[in-house]
Amino acid sequence: MSHTHHLAQINLARMIAPLDDPRMTEFVAQLGPINALADRSPGFVWRLQSETGSATDVRVFDDPRVLVNMSVWESIESLHAYVFKSTHAGVMRDRNRWFEKYDGPYYALWWIERGHIPTVTEGLERVRMLAERGPSADSFWFGAVHAAPGDPPNRALVP
Repeated sequence: MSHTHHLAQINLARMIAPLDDPRMTEFVAQLGPINALADRSPGFVWRLQSETGSATDVRVFDDPRVLVNMSVWESIESLHAYVFKSTHAGVMRDRNRWFEKYDGPYYALWWIERGHIPTVTEGLERVRMLAERGPSADSFWFGAVHAAPGDPPNRALVP
């Protein structure tokens, strides 16, 4: 774990239908519990949310079916544990039931200085960088993790 940096993540998803469509009911029912799980997970720092406590009403594209989600974590290990080893893993497993296949990278990870809260614009730029250049120290994914600035480059990053 870096003493000077946190890990930011953004993910994008295009829903198969609007949130109030019956096909999205099961996904919508999980939002509160999954967000609460993130909030109390070890290593959690921050997540994008509106006054409703969710990011589902944050719109950044003309297409109202595209959702954006962002969060900040103390380490790659803490985010990995939440995404793949908690109840959230079921949402990941079933995501094709609620979301269309995304054209290009649909998420990006990057290191930020502790205390910095990333903007959606910053996150979208990291997705663009990943799409244009592939994984780098500036924007990467779980399959190609880069060490935080100042950390040894050969440190095992994901369990």
